[in-house]
Amino acid sequence: MTGSDLSSAGLDARRRRILFRAWRRGIREMDLIMGRFADARLPMMTEAELDEFERLLDAPDASVLAWVTGEEPIPPAHDTPLFALLRRAPCEALAKEPGRS
Repeated sequence: MTGSDLSSAGLDARRRRILFRAWRRGIREMDLIMGRFADARLPMMTEAELDEFERLLDAPDASVLAWVTGEEPIPPAHDTPLFALLRRAPCEALAKEPGRS
């Protein structure tokens, strides 16, 4: 996958901006983690969840990647239900791939 599966056509300006930022990180792994998460969840996010996701987008990629992989503890400010969903998303995507059990 090289980019978003979610069309920005039906999204409001804030969600379009977040989708763009989620797919254009500094580290390719973060493009895939944040971008795929945005594709799956962005249209249904509440305003509070959008605020949280934007705070994650503002955090350094290397830090967020370390939190996702468990290499570093998650700071309390980011240890939220939304981050828990983000952290599980790559494993759930792998489990859905054909040929995996």
